[in-house]
Amino acid sequence: MESVKTLIVGAGITGLATAAALSDAGDTDYLVLESDTAIGGWCKTVKKDGFVWDYSGHFFHFKHPEIEKYLRDRMTGQRIRVVNKRSFVAYKGGRVDFPFQKNIHQLPQAEFIDCLHDVYFARSTDVKRGEPLPERNFKEMLLARFGASICDKFLVPYNEKLYACDLASLDKDAMGRFFPYADLTDIVRNMKAPDNASYNATFTYPEGGAIEYVNAIASAVRPDGVALGEGLVAVDLARKVARTTRREIRFDRLVSSAPFNRFVAMCALEHDPAVWTWNKVLVFNLGFDGKGQKDVHWVYYPDRETVFYRAGWYDNIFDTDRLSLYVEIGFPKEAPLGDDRLRALRDRVLTDLGREGVVTGQRLVAEHSVVLDPAYVHITKASLAEHARLAAVLERHGVWSLGRYGRWTYCAIEDNIVEARALVSRWIS
Repeated sequence: MESVKTLIVGAGITGLATAAALSDAGDTDYLVLESDTAIGGWCKTVKKDGFVWDYSGHFFHFKHPEIEKYLRDRMTGQRIRVVNKRSFVAYKGGRVDFPFQKNIHQLPQAEFIDCLHDVYFARSTDVKRGEPLPERNFKEMLLARFGASICDKFLVPYNEKLYACDLASLDKDAMGRFFPYADLTDIVRNMKAPDNASYNATFTYPEGGAIEYVNAIASAVRPDGVALGEGLVAVDLARKVARTTRREIRFDRLVSSAPFNRFVAMCALEHDPAVWTWNKVLVFNLGFDGKGQKDVHWVYYPDRETVFYRAGWYDNIFDTDRLSLYVEIGFPKEAPLGDDRLRALRDRVLTDLGREGVVTGQRLVAEHSVVLDPAYVHITKASLAEHARLAAVLERHGVWSLGRYGRWTYCAIEDNIVEARALVSRWIS
């Protein structure tokens, strides 16, 4: 039986960052398993007919300059642009600056008054009971902090389209630091001194697409350290043996970035599968023969008549001369997405892009689609508790589960690199 000191499951950002950190520390006794035939996970890039698209809008928002430098130093010859994000909310034929809750003053007067009235009373007390509104779940948190009008106009419909579930089923902190919170003072101040900065107010993007960041990390990985087309089948925790689609491998420690629900099943740990819920996202990448709107990178679409919840403009990153879009549609995990459904949804997307004024006569000349499953995990009180319990069991066996899906969380791409490096530092310290 083959043996390896560190077995890594998944050649996405998390897995490759773990392998790279080991290499940088002088430890090359590792192997990365990847069931796909290419590295990158959901951070792959598609190049077609002169267009460059990712599987979805994977833009890096660096908070750690040393990580950005590490990656840039390994991207020789790649043109990289740092972009100040221009994002909006589509609303009744016009646009409101994002985040919506800080820009209600841009609404028609009557709607602005409704929003301001509701947020004022929501942020103080429930006037009928004389006590703060409850925040037992994500939906109650939104209502308690922003009031009914802001929730009805944007926060609830948009997030229901994104998560494809009842928001009352999610933990109140389901989006953590990534939710654009604002108190009443922020909202009022923004009327005179706009400050719409968020965690991703600027982003970095290479001309060759997000895969260039993946390749940069992979350049630090041992050349024969990734086994493509080899998936994990089962893990015997007691024997520390992994069974793959090709062989059995003995390991000293194991790191997985696979979806946590699937991984614990492969480890034969007793758990309730119903605890883990998520949505999937259908992404259409679309290229047109003429330029579209300028000075826009993201637009959010809360209107339920519009099938997608978000669109992004690749062509405005490098100011190319043809409209290049991605649009995203959220679905429950069990929703069927066969070929006939995909064709119908594609046609619906094109119709809605025309109605929203995004496409104004340009001809579609290239396209690509992909279903991300899982896309956004649903963070609930049950999932938080069960993950903590099972992760402790795994760690006692020298097994760690990392990344967005491995930790069953909401995080930025850079967070996965930080987390992988921190774990390797624990091992070598």
